[in-house]
Amino acid sequence: MSAFEPSITAADAAVEHADRITTTLKAARAAIGQVIYGQDVVIERAMTTVLAGGHGLLVGLPGLAKTKLVETLGIVLGLDTGRVQFTPDLMPSDILGSEILEEAPGGGRSFRFVRGPIFAQLLMADEINRASPRTQSALLQAMQERHVTVAGARHDLPAPFHVLATQNPLEQEGTYPLPEAQLDRFLMQIDVLYPDLDAERRMLFDTTGAEESRPQQALDGAELLGIQNFVRRMPAGEQVVEAILRLVRALRPGEALPEVASELAWGPGPRASQALMLTVRARALLGGRLAPSLDDVSALAVPVLQHRMAVTFGARAEGITVRDLIGRATARCL
Repeated sequence: MSAFEPSITAADAAVEHADRITTTLKAARAAIGQVIYGQDVVIERAMTTVLAGGHGLLVGLPGLAKTKLVETLGIVLGLDTGRVQFTPDLMPSDILGSEILEEAPGGGRSFRFVRGPIFAQLLMADEINRASPRTQSALLQAMQERHVTVAGARHDLPAPFHVLATQNPLEQEGTYPLPEAQLDRFLMQIDVLYPDLDAERRMLFDTTGAEESRPQQALDGAELLGIQNFVRRMPAGEQVVEAILRLVRALRPGEALPEVASELAWGPGPRASQALMLTVRARALLGGRLAPSLDDVSALAVPVLQHRMAVTFGARAEGITVRDLIGRATARCL
């Protein structure tokens, strides 16, 4: 046997493993697309968020299938799902769980921890900005630390664990906008827009008929954990790494490009760079590629950066948005 054969065999096995993953992800994406119409970009970004191991913030008007998307993701990815409808009177214990005092079989009393809805592999936090800051903080702390602490006892959340939260961009009366530090916990902000004409026509026939399309499971939680680990081991070329660094740093006060500096209030921190590194890898894998490209950086610049920066009051008055600044920086840095 040649000395080169073991490495060739290992390489062949790695390629075969990657091919199986891309085939599985292609089937998963197709299964979601059979139920969610006209939202290909949203599906791609939601799957990218999960494959990268993060949490997503879905922003869109009511009736655009945000809840349906999360439900379908859970079925296709084989995850245990949960949902919480956020309201101003919701307490942290309503999400995390609480201890109750109960009678022991042999007499006496003891405390038993009753898990809250957060103990799911995929949690939908519906209209998260309607909950009080105290409840928002409890959820977001658990999202970051992957465990909850009740009465001094630690309770680990299931793995994988992902939160897809929704926000309605209208009707801001009586809401509690998430602080910048908490928005930064979300890997990506996914804007959900209206479907196109053909997609809405198809939706009318499918959802108002006698039978509605049902998604099929394509993988399970253990397989998803393996894919997430694979994403972190994917190579990223020096060109992609430098592009991410240039882009993020070009949108920070003190280092910003001249064409955005005067309109930039604050910019993305190091967590934005980390988010881009993970998501461009995940998007590449979702597209059947084993290494990210500059196109992946360009495609994910807005969803990864837009909730991590802000424009000045004067820029807002002139109608300039965060998207405008990201577009200018992307054109210069990539």
